[in-house]
Amino acid sequence: MAAKSVSRLVRAAVAVGASIVMMASVAACGPSASAPSDAKGDEGKSAGTSQSARSLDAIKKSGKLKVAVFSDKAPFGYVDKDGKYQGYDVVLADRLAKDLGVEPEYTSVDPAARVDVLSSNKVDVTLANFTVTDERAHKVDFAKPYMKVFLGVVSPESAPIQNVEDLEGKTLIIAKGTTAEPFFEKNYPKVKLQKYDQYADAYSALQDHRGDALSTDNTEVLAWAKANKGFTVGITKLGDEATIAPAVQKGNKALLDYINEEIVKLGKENFFHKDYEKTLAPVYGEAANPDDIVIEGGVG
Repeated sequence: MAAKSVSRLVRAAVAVGASIVMMASVAACGPSASAPSDAKGDEGKSAGTSQSARSLDAIKKSGKLKVAVFSDKAPFGYVDKDGKYQGYDVVLADRLAKDLGVEPEYTSVDPAARVDVLSSNKVDVTLANFTVTDERAHKVDFAKPYMKVFLGVVSPESAPIQNVEDLEGKTLIIAKGTTAEPFFEKNYPKVKLQKYDQYADAYSALQDHRGDALSTDNTEVLAWAKANKGFTVGITKLGDEATIAPAVQKGNKALLDYINEEIVKLGKENFFHKDYEKTLAPVYGEAANPDDIVIEGGVG
């Protein structure tokens, strides 16, 4: 993502308002899969017992595609005031289920449980803003990407964090199982990490000044800062550019092939840009360039 384009995101005057905050904090009505208490995030060993994934035929016969999504990460995956799942990831999940001839069945997932819900066969696919990493790819099979992202850091305007060196000796809030966790543990061990299972709890900690800053995907912190006065994204582009993709249980080739074929097909109809306009454009506004975020047809 070009620095110029990222800066446009930061400057975007967005009419997000309190509604996004409310939507992001509403408790999910469907099933929930929390992070196992003895697991070291989804970067560590999966805490669930590995079970065989459902075949494509079994999914069709059941009439349900089981999907893990976030319930507290607007505008990517959240539960609205009516108790319905919404967001950029959810729009894709809806379409995958529709084209398969079934209904989506959503499970709310914490960041650190995204691998576990697949290995334990609680869901068929994880569509929870899941960044592709080599370590994760040893545990799940990623489909073609549909989004690109960097890490970002949000902090109070009264004490802005504008470079990583500003964090040394300070407390950084993160959600367990996100890419921010191993990134800071490996590259900046002097930064004290304060970890939470859920995004909503992490942001509450920032608002309550229990930490000096919070780090997660730049697309997420930029949106959150626009909805919460008194906070700013001082670091908009941290680490290497990464991609976000659907994930299925390791070895579930039939479902993986279906999703990959769908992503290619949807790219031909400009599906992901339309998804952006529906779910992300109201947050980032006209100043954002969707081409800096969206991947069409699995080719970035």
